[in-house]
Amino acid sequence: MVTIALDAMGGDFAPAETVAGAVLAMKQGGVALALVGDPAALKAELAKFPGSERLPAQIVPSEDVVREGEHPAMAFRSKPRASIFVATGVVKAGKARAVVSMGSTGATIAAATVLFGTFEGIDRAALGGPIIGTAPGTIVIDVGTNVECKPRQLADFAALGTAMSRILYGVESPRVAILSVGAEEGKGNKLVLEATPLLKQSGLNFIGNVEGTDLPFGKAEIIVCEGFSGNVVMKLTEGLGEALANDLRSHLGGKLAADEVERIATRVYELTNRAEAYGGGPLLGVKGVAVVGHGRARAQAVANAIHTARKSVQNGFVEAAAKEVARLRGKLGEPPPATA
Repeated sequence: MVTIALDAMGGDFAPAETVAGAVLAMKQGGVALALVGDPAALKAELAKFPGSERLPAQIVPSEDVVREGEHPAMAFRSKPRASIFVATGVVKAGKARAVVSMGSTGATIAAATVLFGTFEGIDRAALGGPIIGTAPGTIVIDVGTNVECKPRQLADFAALGTAMSRILYGVESPRVAILSVGAEEGKGNKLVLEATPLLKQSGLNFIGNVEGTDLPFGKAEIIVCEGFSGNVVMKLTEGLGEALANDLRSHLGGKLAADEVERIATRVYELTNRAEAYGGGPLLGVKGVAVVGHGRARAQAVANAIHTARKSVQNGFVEAAAKEVARLRGKLGEPPPATA
């Protein structure tokens, strides 16, 4: 049984969907939940589920919520009792093994960075994961937390992604590639050109450049890029999927049975909105398990995120990531990062 601290007030549909997801996750087994938020609101939501009093859950009071758009560092100072900061503090205090939030990504990164710390040489956590359903094993890093990067950061992303691919997706020797404007070596901007020799030297399974058109076909398990490009790719994929799903509903309505139209449209949407399907992914480069979910997450996605956190803890994701970064540092002739 792994205890997870859930920011139950984070997300567009909190606390109703976060609590429903927590209940689902606990019924699936393997986890106990510390539900962090407004006690009255959480008790009211739990009461909607008969038998919830027998589930392995506790309520941890918090006093505020960090909203999307708020400056994370300022919120950390002005709202120290906000749900995400309290939830991360529960982990820091050793009362839970991981934190999960569907709320402000920036606030989760701030909380994890300050309370857990980052690996030596990594100033800011990275975020990445599968974004296209036709290539479910392909992880794109970074997808928005580091909008400008140095070449060494792309090498770090590759090492962190390698650990993620091995631990969460069972790929022993994941292929690493750089997202660029051409597949040929020598194509790309200054960042790509300067990162390439580092990745060649890294000892990772580096295969060179890939283009945006390669992403749906699983040409590599780990695609590294700066967060600006990664976020554009992710948001375009999500928006295109939603637009296509709506277009299919419009054009197929009346030509096929309504439930068949909805099945097809939902399939298209799910293939292009993987963050919702997987629930969330762990922050990369921090010394603790912090899973960031999608703000629009419903109960099933919340439950998925909770189990992603459980699996990350049980399989030693943080320890594996630290070892991979340390190995990379050795290959590049640098001091290894601290792992404590």
